[in-house]
Amino acid sequence: MQELWKLVESPRHLLVFEAAARHGSFTRAARELNVQQPAVSAAIKQLEDALGARLFHRAHRSVTLTSTGERLYTDVFGAFARILDSVRSLAARSAGDRVTLTASTAFAHYWMVPRLAEFHATHPDVDLRLQTSDREPDIDAEGISLAIRRGNGNWPGCQSHLIAAEVITPIASPRVMAAAINLRSIGNLGSQPLIHLEEPVRDRPTWADFFRHWRVPYAEPRGGLRLNDYALVLQATMAGEGFTLGWRHTTTGLVQQGLLAERADWAWETGAGFYLVWSTSTPLSRQAQATRDWLIGQAVGVAG
Repeated sequence: MQELWKLVESPRHLLVFEAAARHGSFTRAARELNVQQPAVSAAIKQLEDALGARLFHRAHRSVTLTSTGERLYTDVFGAFARILDSVRSLAARSAGDRVTLTASTAFAHYWMVPRLAEFHATHPDVDLRLQTSDREPDIDAEGISLAIRRGNGNWPGCQSHLIAAEVITPIASPRVMAAAINLRSIGNLGSQPLIHLEEPVRDRPTWADFFRHWRVPYAEPRGGLRLNDYALVLQATMAGEGFTLGWRHTTTGLVQQGLLAERADWAWETGAGFYLVWSTSTPLSRQAQATRDWLIGQAVGVAG
């Protein structure tokens, strides 16, 4: 290793060389390494001087490897690939007991949290980290084990399993529901105070979509309470602020506890669902597999 250090002057030069050769561009290599392009050029020049050989043919907007550069790149790429495999294996082993599950605030609070005691009793060796997010994070880029997503079950680079079909019903506090004596038809629902969910990133059905499904005329009101997080929407609904759309997989427990009431006869099955998602390219640890299987077991028989 001491001889290698003397020959290349700095192992960093090999990292820069590999990036430049892979991209065929000093500029793109600089962007990947988060340095300026002249720093890449200087590192390559120093490596060439140290080896006494030209590694790149330089053009105006691109670079190509010389025959000497191609030979070096083959060996450097293979060595780095083996090192990366070893580092990934060690990192996975050290973090093997930690499993991250990312979901919306409402799903985490109203679906997952009530089940945590049972999960920990079943899997006391698993360190489950429950993370909430207002977006759909890249599970590979952010090192996430498992995620909950709304959709049709198809996401590039991911496997999925249905946790709950999307079933939406109008809900309100029992007091507000009882006071709405004129709800003989869905059309009359539009005259009630409505609470609106306005997600900043995620695509979610709205009141307009609900009335459109039932083919009922609906004019978007100027007023009405508008909130950007569904957990806040549910809190406002339980506080008696009006009616809102209830995603049944998160509201069933609240209805059973008497905190909410629903119009089950106006249930809308949208065709979408909430899925447990994991990467196809990053193998799950033993603990993550156990968590995945347990969550799938919780979904058995759950249709909404």
